[in-house]
Amino acid sequence: MNQELVTLAAGEDEWGILVGAVGAAGLFTLLIVIVWQAAATWRARMLAAREEQYKELAKKYAQLLEDTVELQRRTVEEQRQTLDELTQTRLAVGSMEKMMREIE
Repeated sequence: MNQELVTLAAGEDEWGILVGAVGAAGLFTLLIVIVWQAAATWRARMLAAREEQYKELAKKYAQLLEDTVELQRRTVEEQRQTLDELTQTRLAVGSMEKMMREIE
């Protein structure tokens, strides 16, 4: 009878060790999943923040491009006006030279 109790107790100890091992493995698996998900969440937030920065940068670039195009358009218009004025000045100087030659 004592031998049966010892055998049963030994069997219960083995079951206890097995349950403990499975429980520990489950706990470690749960911790690994929690850490993994936390890292994935952090990474997703970083990617979202980077994407937002890229959008802001693209918006600034678009605004600078519009400003540059507007400045270039103004510069071209001013150059045309200057060229027209220069042409008129040359014509006026040419007319004055012609009159002075006729007077002499």
